[in-house]
Amino acid sequence: MELKRVVVTGLGALTPIGNTKDEYWNGLVNGKSGAAPITHFDAEKFKTQFACEIKNFEVTDFIDRKLARQMDKFSQYAMVASDEAIADSKLDLDAINKYRVGVIWGAGIGGLETFQEEVLNYAAGDGTPRFSPRFIPKMIADIAPGNISIKYGFMGPNYTTVSACASSANSMIDALNTIRLGHCDVVITGGSEAAVTIAGMGGFNAMHAMSTRNDSPETASRPFDANRDGFVLGEGAGAIVLEEYEHAKARGAKIYAEVVGGGLSSDAYHMTAPHPDGIGVVAVMKNCLENAGLKPEDVDHINTHGTSTPLGDVAELKAISEVFGDHAKNININSTKSMTGHLLGAAGAIEAIASILALENGIIPPTINHETADENIDPELNLTLNKAQKRDIKVAMSNTFGFGGHNACVLFKKLD
Repeated sequence: MELKRVVVTGLGALTPIGNTKDEYWNGLVNGKSGAAPITHFDAEKFKTQFACEIKNFEVTDFIDRKLARQMDKFSQYAMVASDEAIADSKLDLDAINKYRVGVIWGAGIGGLETFQEEVLNYAAGDGTPRFSPRFIPKMIADIAPGNISIKYGFMGPNYTTVSACASSANSMIDALNTIRLGHCDVVITGGSEAAVTIAGMGGFNAMHAMSTRNDSPETASRPFDANRDGFVLGEGAGAIVLEEYEHAKARGAKIYAEVVGGGLSSDAYHMTAPHPDGIGVVAVMKNCLENAGLKPEDVDHINTHGTSTPLGDVAELKAISEVFGDHAKNININSTKSMTGHLLGAAGAIEAIASILALENGIIPPTINHETADENIDPELNLTLNKAQKRDIKVAMSNTFGFGGHNACVLFKKLD
């Protein structure tokens, strides 16, 4: 069976550095930091008092107030980003076969704020179980794609992938394979997360996973820097319309890029720590290249997982050097988490969008906040430090890894 080609025809983004794909791209290219003191709740007593929150966002500007009240923030973010991506794709919603349009979404946690509110309300009461009838439908991770399909009447495959921070990369790979195998003509994919909450911040602080640079939030996310001290939590959503190539060509769609491969692997090592030698990361990049039918020297750009943790950054760069050999020095490597923070289940989606727009525009967004070289990192690697770099990019790779040892890698290529 000949696999069908898959292309990107629509993008939507709601991020800490821009509330549309164009604002997001502008923020990336200009090295904008999305980190600032937390406004969602009083964080004065928390070890980390800042995050990369969505800014200047009023959900009722996009979603009817009554409907918005039925959604957790992670679902609201998913709807806004997917609306933009679908509009961007210019799909004729009256002409397409909606039985062949799917929604495959990623979320690492789901409705954490809803869960937190309901439990706190119960704890503050007299023990009488008074819960909202919307509690479960707002909380469950699969409700985001459910809401998207209900709005648009898409009746193809509809589900959520959950693999911690690799969730939306997993969703893209599932969407890629669903179209490749001929089961759908179009899939709306991506991911969303809204974990900047009391429970989210408290939980990650208890793990000593996040930066505590409260005196300078905007410089706290510093991947590859010798003085990095943990990741910065972010929130938001990224949505991508994937489409079968002939279907897109027949309707004259704008094509951003071709999705040529996806790879998966497991570290099989530790619940939260990466393997120090990056063996799972080596495997996932090799799997992705093989799946795409590409050689290491074909890759021009890698958007790393690059969370700004002491162990993770070094392990990933070691893995890149092992897979790409001498060619690693010719690759523009970056971490856009230096600007957006870590969006957990939405990270793979917004970073894939960054990779796709880098291909389209011939610009590699920078890794900001780098001040001090880490002696454990090869100085010959081009980490695109502090300033965007122009480059003709033909192939871009996006890496995403999650707690539990989940590794996902996606390859995008300029359309031949």
